[in-house]
Formats: sequence, C-alpha cells, structure tokens
Amino acid sequence: MPKTQLGARVDVDVAELAKKRAADLGLSVGDYLARLVQDDASGLRARAVGAAARFLADHQAVFDEAEEAQQAHRGARAA
Repeated sequence: MPKTQLGARVDVDVAELAKKRAADLGLSVGDYLARLVQDDASGLRARAVGAAARFLADHQAVFDEAEEAQQAHRGARAA
C-alpha cells in the first residue's frame, strides 16, 4: 500500500510518549500512529474501554474490599 506523509504539532511530552511507546512495541512512530488510528476507526478501542468499564462495575466491591484491607493494614502498622 502506498504511504503518504502527515504533519502534526503536538506537545513535547506527547511526542516523547509516542516515541517511547512505539519503541516499546518495536514499531516506528508512524506505524504506531497508524495502529492507533486503525484501532479507533474500527471501534476496537471503544469496545476495549467498554469492556474495562463493565469489568470494573461488576467487580468494584472486590477492589473496594482490597483497598480497605490495605488501608487497615497500613493503619495497624502506624499505631
């Protein structure tokens, strides 16, 4: 597939984050951005966020209980 060049201005911290994340994945920045756009356009990203939200809603009580136990443990050590 032929490629074209795009230009975009982003904050320095966003540019550095994109470079780091692309390197972590073994991709060029262009390939990383292309993957993000394809995931977004296909709805994959929205489905993943929705699944995560449903998981958290279904299991919020477990997370709350674990956090309360951790805070109680910290409080017991401080006393």
